[in-house]
Amino acid sequence: MKRKSAPSAPETANPAAIPALDALPGMGEMLKSLSSLQLPMDALAQLQSDYLKQATELWNGSVQRLSQEGKAATPAPALPDRRFANQAWAENPATAYMAQMYLLNARTLMEMADRMEGDEKTRARVRFAVQQWVDAASPSNYLAFNPEALAKALETKGESIAKGAKQLWEDVRKGHVSQTDESAFEVGRNVATTEGDVVFENELFQLLEYKPLTAQIFERPLLMVPPCINKYYILDLQPENSLIRYAVSQGHRVFVVSWRNPDTSCVQLTWDDYIEDAAIKAIEVVQEISGAKTIDTLGFCVGGTILSTALAVLAARGEQPAASVTLLTTLIDFSSNGVLDIFVDEASVKLRDMTIGPDAPTGPGLLMGKDLAATFSFLRPNDLVWNYVVGNYLKGEAPPPFDLLYWNGDSTNLPGPMYCWYLRHTYLQNELIEPGKLTVCGEPVDLTRIEAPVYIYGSREDHIVPWDSAYRSTQVFSGKKRFVLGASGHIAGVINPPAKGKRSHWIGKSTFPENAQDWFKGATEYPGSWWTDWAEWLGEHAGKKIAAPKTPGGRKYKAIEPAPGRYVKEKA
Repeated sequence: MKRKSAPSAPETANPAAIPALDALPGMGEMLKSLSSLQLPMDALAQLQSDYLKQATELWNGSVQRLSQEGKAATPAPALPDRRFANQAWAENPATAYMAQMYLLNARTLMEMADRMEGDEKTRARVRFAVQQWVDAASPSNYLAFNPEALAKALETKGESIAKGAKQLWEDVRKGHVSQTDESAFEVGRNVATTEGDVVFENELFQLLEYKPLTAQIFERPLLMVPPCINKYYILDLQPENSLIRYAVSQGHRVFVVSWRNPDTSCVQLTWDDYIEDAAIKAIEVVQEISGAKTIDTLGFCVGGTILSTALAVLAARGEQPAASVTLLTTLIDFSSNGVLDIFVDEASVKLRDMTIGPDAPTGPGLLMGKDLAATFSFLRPNDLVWNYVVGNYLKGEAPPPFDLLYWNGDSTNLPGPMYCWYLRHTYLQNELIEPGKLTVCGEPVDLTRIEAPVYIYGSREDHIVPWDSAYRSTQVFSGKKRFVLGASGHIAGVINPPAKGKRSHWIGKSTFPENAQDWFKGATEYPGSWWTDWAEWLGEHAGKKIAAPKTPGGRKYKAIEPAPGRYVKEKA
């Protein structure tokens, strides 16, 4: 039996710098919170009645198949859940019954969680905890109960078990479950390969400038600010799906921030440092190199939050360096953020402050990249955890090579003070949207003072930055706005090159009602990638065409080393 290939559009770990899984209250606190929940007696009675009826039907059906004439068991009907889709589950009466009962138990437990009465955040936490337990308890996750894995062990005379044990030990040493063949990729060799140079660096980032692919370029350069979680090369995986290369091919002079992977020498760095010494510094260097007074800018996920904050700080100083702003799956208004909200409350934020924050008793620390990677994986445990436990360890199958999942496993750390500030003032207190509420780099932050037109992109199936959360940015910025909704999720929706002809996108009117669904009702769906719409929009703000530069950098900023540079190769 061949293992299924990796999903084409997994949702992975780049998103905004969200709290790690251990920020969720401990089990004791979770049990304590259950005391505030109640399951109405009529709901409990109905659940019990439905459960007994369905369990009896499953048992009778199983017995009937075993007792048919000729004593040949009729296979159970195929189950809709892909974990049990293989015919081996249906052919064995015991495993068929076990899978059916598991699914019934799972449905019943989730219905109980859904019918709990109490405050919404506690109910959401209980639903999340129950879902985690239900997914972990699947019989497909255990060798003794998985007929596919047992059949393969017999077929290979135990070789699959030996290989699985070896892969388990290798993953224990690496500290994470392998989601792809990591040996198939190397940064700078077959990912992050667009030709360019490092033209500036400091303790926070390297600035990459890419070699033009056209004889003429737009006079205004484009600066991209990726998220500081994972590495920038989500925007430059391979030539055929590289947003960076696409922008260069459209005639833009592209600069990209490549964040440093913080180590213990960076534990003191703050949100202000990331704004002043990274985002604002990158804008200034691009202006100096290009000679352009205004530049086009793009921020992806938390990179968009950082970019927006930096532009607001500059606006407070009387500067408007952005000719345009593109925000990809970015949170600005943090009032409602789906499943991520369950991780954040005053107690969890204080816990972070006391362990890695600027005033921690033992001094500031690092939020480790592996913790964040685990958090994001467990937001979709069946796809990003248990699928690989079964394939890698129970069946002894090496995961196939997949560039996006390789990037997903290449995590980065975050300085504790920077992370704690971000966590408190955005996710917990949602103060970024209140004009003058926050002071950053000594300036009052007011996003409405950013005068540039804004292109806002959201992904329809995004579980990290829900599309209606991305849409709320239309209510914040005062300049001319365009909102585009793409199909798929947080990463796969963004990385959708036109040549593939995949998915679709929605474009609505230039008026933006407060409710995202009202906008969607008036939007039109178009086949294919949103990149072409963005390229047309960006071209309108990029200025006239000029001759492409012969060499990277400038008189003050000489090429330091070829792209992708050293920083992106540092492992967490």
